[in-house]
Amino acid sequence: MNMLEVILNAQGGATVREAGRTVGLSQDQTSAALSALVPVLAAGLHRNATQQGGLDALLNAVRGGGHARYVDQPATLGSQETIADGNGILGHILGSKDVSRAVATHAATQTGIGADVLKKLLPIAATLVMASMAKQQVGQPTNSATGGGDLFSMLTPMLYRNRDGSMVDDILGNVGKMLGGR
Repeated sequence: MNMLEVILNAQGGATVREAGRTVGLSQDQTSAALSALVPVLAAGLHRNATQQGGLDALLNAVRGGGHARYVDQPATLGSQETIADGNGILGHILGSKDVSRAVATHAATQTGIGADVLKKLLPIAATLVMASMAKQQVGQPTNSATGGGDLFSMLTPMLYRNRDGSMVDDILGNVGKMLGGR
């Protein structure tokens, strides 16, 4: 199961409902918003994980951050602690607030949901991405030599969308979207 499916199906949909309630969206709107945001976050994670030391850092963050609570306990999604954690995650994944704004603006054009609302949802989406990976990694080996494959198996379906034989164009497209077309 890829990370978007994990998030959308978590707690029988309660996670998506709570995320939406937090920012004033219906469940359908929240699902659409997450469908636009999660692939870009996955591209950022993939990019970071493929840099030197990046996979070890990602594995350590996934295993040590207590992120699974965000899908296990949806009521935590609206807390200031969750938003702060999500903003920290976004800083690592996207690098700057300008990129986060560009991601929200691009997702707004895809979904018809206001960019201001998507900016509020973005840190929650980031915590849910980490939570989905934490859930996948439960009971897995603790080093990148043996444990990174499962993380990449969650990221790959999000990145390889058109099944044309090359994932490169899909990754570059997602990173381009993430960087606002720059």
